[in-house]
Amino acid sequence: MANGQNNQPQNNKVEKEQDINQLLKIKREKLAALQEAGKDPFQITKYDVTAHSRDIKENFDRMEGQVVSVAGRIMQKRVMGKASFCNVQDLKGNIQSYVAKDSLGEEAYADFKKYDVGDIVGITGEVFKTKTGEISIHASRVTLLSKSLQILPEKYHGLTNTDIRYRQRYTDLIMNEEVKETFVKRSKIISAIRRYLDEQDFMEVETPMLVSNAGGAAARPFETHFNALDEDVKLRISLELYLKRLIVGGLERVYEIGRVFRNEGLDTRHNPEFTLMELYQAYTDYNGMMDLTENMFRYVAEEVCGTTTVPYGEYMIDLGKPFERMTMIEAVKKYTGIDFDQVADTEAAKKLADEKEVHYEDRHTKGDILNLFFEEFVEEHLVQPTFVMDHPVEISPLTKRKPDKPEYVERFELFITGREMCNAYSELNDPIDQRERFKAQEAALAAGDEEANTTDEDFMNALEIGMPPTGGIGYGIDRLVMLLTNSPAIRDVLLFPTMKSLDK
Repeated sequence: MANGQNNQPQNNKVEKEQDINQLLKIKREKLAALQEAGKDPFQITKYDVTAHSRDIKENFDRMEGQVVSVAGRIMQKRVMGKASFCNVQDLKGNIQSYVAKDSLGEEAYADFKKYDVGDIVGITGEVFKTKTGEISIHASRVTLLSKSLQILPEKYHGLTNTDIRYRQRYTDLIMNEEVKETFVKRSKIISAIRRYLDEQDFMEVETPMLVSNAGGAAARPFETHFNALDEDVKLRISLELYLKRLIVGGLERVYEIGRVFRNEGLDTRHNPEFTLMELYQAYTDYNGMMDLTENMFRYVAEEVCGTTTVPYGEYMIDLGKPFERMTMIEAVKKYTGIDFDQVADTEAAKKLADEKEVHYEDRHTKGDILNLFFEEFVEEHLVQPTFVMDHPVEISPLTKRKPDKPEYVERFELFITGREMCNAYSELNDPIDQRERFKAQEAALAAGDEEANTTDEDFMNALEIGMPPTGGIGYGIDRLVMLLTNSPAIRDVLLFPTMKSLDK
């Protein structure tokens, strides 16, 4: 008896696989029969759609009695003798169709009864409301537009396996309506950003993805080989250095929205390729960038969500009130009680780190350790929008120093829900200072910092030609989408996130 019980799950699995294989075989046999009868759906090249489900439902009073043509995927089907119902899902939702033998004709109705859940159909008919009050289409013609040869997940349980959802986003979009809404909203967010910046006289540009020197951020690049020139090149980690070249060239307000690539790990906040937006504005500083950011976040939230108060997890994030502003030193003091203005030097900073069990490397200086304290003790507390300003010069190689406190720079990061949403500078335009910063970065690289920058000589030449005072900023578009769609992980807002190969 025990052996029989142990074999039961395995037997069930085998039986289920056999059932699935039989269903798949039947689908292919149906397709073959259609093709033999001269009704191959894959020979159809177009179908004129005149309405979508949501539009019909929202405008029923005006559209009742009208003949419309909709197209979409059969998600439910009930055959009841001479009349049937099916539910068709399109871009904007789903709608029921009443399909009767008297309206279609005997042959067409017989064909319809053989259609499967998952098939894509076009339905032409009159808009009406059933006795139960459901807005529907009384079909006068049903056209099979594509035959599904696979089996959709069971409708009422949906597609819940996270790994399959990310690998087969097409199935995820079919089965989970809220997933489709997330990506529709993502598109609206990017469109709203473009509208806002266009109204501020910014010019959208494109810059290279394959570069010889991947600078502008602290990150490891992906490397590849360009066969035509027999040169090693890198995928960009930032948009910064080329956009600054355009400021040198006299384009006073520029921005780019594009993919960047960083050879780093995968977690809920990071994907090795992600969407970054950077913008640069001549004749302003990081204060101007703070004002622009605050206004833009409000604008986008209002345009896309209809409100400046948005839910995220257990919190309600208020984008409507003025964003809090504090320096990094003030933030660390607030949450640790330690005032780094009173820390004499690197040796004293390392002693504090030892006491607080903050890990550091031998090469780290006082400024590096201040940043480590911030990451360890402060970030998680910054739930409501907070600008953290005035970072140490050691971690900001492309940023203008504060005139009254040259060991710090005019830089800020915006934090919401404990996450960095953007990073901005008063851009360093002193070529002599910039060269010294690059030298320090190269020394860090030699000491083992794989994320340090190297000197970009063409960029140095551009700075020597002359760059005006400039404010610049980089936004993680995916994190903004996470915020405005209440999504917990970056993979939830990427249509095709990076996944480990199944054959590894």
